[in-house]
Amino acid sequence: MAGGIRLNALVSENAPGSAPERAPGRLWLLLSALLGALAVLLWWAPAMAFDWQPALAWHQPWRWWTAAGVHWSERHLAGNLGAAVVVAAYGLAARVPARVAWAWFAAWPLTHLGLLLQPGLQHYGGLSGVLHAGVAAASLWLACAARGRRRVIGLLMLAGLLAKLLIEAPWGAPLRHSPGWDIALAPLGHATGSAAGLLCAALAWRLRPRP
Repeated sequence: MAGGIRLNALVSENAPGSAPERAPGRLWLLLSALLGALAVLLWWAPAMAFDWQPALAWHQPWRWWTAAGVHWSERHLAGNLGAAVVVAAYGLAARVPARVAWAWFAAWPLTHLGLLLQPGLQHYGGLSGVLHAGVAAASLWLACAARGRRRVIGLLMLAGLLAKLLIEAPWGAPLRHSPGWDIALAPLGHATGSAAGLLCAALAWRLRPRP
């Protein structure tokens, strides 16, 4: 009886309505590595061929994906690679199941597609938007699926993410200069990434296997 109770608790904690995965977080780590590898690879590529440009979005759809790998300075690249490591560790610690990692993958192109809301943003590149999508997806999963302190962490992360977006005011100018950065930042990318991550994670939660 005690063993059955422990098993039921484990199933409830990791993926309500389904058996626990053998290695939760593994697919999340693979996706994090893919994003980092793309950023390093495209560092030596011509940015104008791979960055996000609204005028070319429908004629060159690969930019929906490659824009995340384009960086405008060494500091920009190093900062985003460091952030990618943090997001990878967050997903691993949260033990996100594969369906949440797939939700993050789906949010990748949607992050850039949302930039069409601001036609004045003629060029965009960087991992930060997609990383915001990952944080949003993992946090929503914790808030919905986890229990106890892990659920509280998910709720706090969602609240912190919302506060960050409000401070950045993505509805304002397309580009902002921030102390400590040698490039102009595009706050809308953080907002569209967060929205895409929440949307895809919510869909993954809605479509989860039922008991």
